[in-house]
Amino acid sequence: MSVGRLFIGGEWVEPDGGHYEVVDPATEAVVGLAPEASRAQVHEAAAAAREAFGAWSRTSPQERAAVLDRAAELIQRDFAAHAELAQAESGATTATARGMQVAVGVARFRRYAKGALEPVEQGLPPQINEAGPMGRAGVLGALAVRRPVGVVTCITSYNNPWANPAGKIAPALAMGNTVVVKPAPQDPLSVYRMAAALAEAGAPPGVVNVVSGASVAAGEAAVDSPDVDMVSFTGSTAVGQRIAEVCGRGMKRQLMELGGKGAAVVFDDADLDAAVAGIGTTYSFYSGQICTAPTRVIVQRGVYEALVERLTRYIGHLTVGDPRAQGTVVGPVISAAHRDRVESYVELGRKEGARVVAGGSRPSAQERGFYVAPTLLADCTPDMRVVREEIFGPVVVVVPFDDEDEGVALANDSDYGLIDYVWSGDVARAFRVAGQLRAGGVGVNTVGRNMEAPFGGFKKSGVGRDVGSYALHAYSELQAIVWPG
Repeated sequence: MSVGRLFIGGEWVEPDGGHYEVVDPATEAVVGLAPEASRAQVHEAAAAAREAFGAWSRTSPQERAAVLDRAAELIQRDFAAHAELAQAESGATTATARGMQVAVGVARFRRYAKGALEPVEQGLPPQINEAGPMGRAGVLGALAVRRPVGVVTCITSYNNPWANPAGKIAPALAMGNTVVVKPAPQDPLSVYRMAAALAEAGAPPGVVNVVSGASVAAGEAAVDSPDVDMVSFTGSTAVGQRIAEVCGRGMKRQLMELGGKGAAVVFDDADLDAAVAGIGTTYSFYSGQICTAPTRVIVQRGVYEALVERLTRYIGHLTVGDPRAQGTVVGPVISAAHRDRVESYVELGRKEGARVVAGGSRPSAQERGFYVAPTLLADCTPDMRVVREEIFGPVVVVVPFDDEDEGVALANDSDYGLIDYVWSGDVARAFRVAGQLRAGGVGVNTVGRNMEAPFGGFKKSGVGRDVGSYALHAYSELQAIVWPG
């Protein structure tokens, strides 16, 4: 069992707060001991990042690209060990740990190695100025240049301990920023592996720092440090709001990817098999612990019963169990506390009048581990809490609608607006509806994502956009340079 240390200023440092246990959600066994940073140590990490920023920001794009490329190679070199650890920490199935966690982490480092070489300057049309109080008549040229923000705190989510941190760290470094990473307390050990790969790849001391903690103190210090210029956070809306308050006081830049309650609007001319396959990913993918999941299904009455019946059959084919076992589709949720939270929402749905069509009870075959049965709640109404609040587990709620306008209104009747979905055989209608949805992204007859498309939310689902080149923009400031022609 590994006993972790903090990574500050290029050194592995003993934590002031001792260690806490990282638990395997599938077996409840201790995976390792994660370091508990003190406020002072988090501020030391931010100070180290500040000291390293000047030199790193002046390195050539080619140098930064080489470090990121080399980090990708080193992570790939130890792929099997990394996937094993990610699975133990997060409870992901083998396919998810390998294909959607570590592999995506590698891909993101490679993507932003190329991103470091993207142009940062844009020439603007010249402006002709007449003579006046500001000077003689003349032509002024202008250039818009993207510059690094400075020190970026990256606070990452527990559902993907490789892809989510890589999606913050890699573009931030590509743009010349330095980072302080505060990983989710449930699965921080993988992020320390990532830091080790970056150090071996040639990232100078202080460019990457990692500080973990189970208490709120470490996260608070990572936000309120005077050396931090920007906070990039993935997590709940409630925590994001508290972070935003601190950032506002210090005028720190923010990138917030927060909660979601994705609406799946299914029309009566939809391919129901395709819709069920897409919606069904909510049950299986990360055991429903994903903010982009289509958890709120809004179905036209003509196909309402047919869709409910097909979703019920779909659940019957899902194997719940040990994520290491071949054939397992649904693994555990992250912790006992989260399992209890998800189950409490299912019970709340019953009390609110929802019909529990499938699931609704704890899987009896699992003696240990934090398992939740995939659950389908039908006959829901828009005012129910299970329809309005993010559950973050393998639970789908179904609400009927009559016509297009009502479907759009129900989809938009939410505090959230991350990713919504439309299924219809009438493509023109599907795109028309997509244009009316108040969400940062809309999937039309698919739950797939284009990884160059901007990602982020409307309303309480977040602030800013990342992924692809948009992430490079998010981790940069624009500077205008003006000169006489």
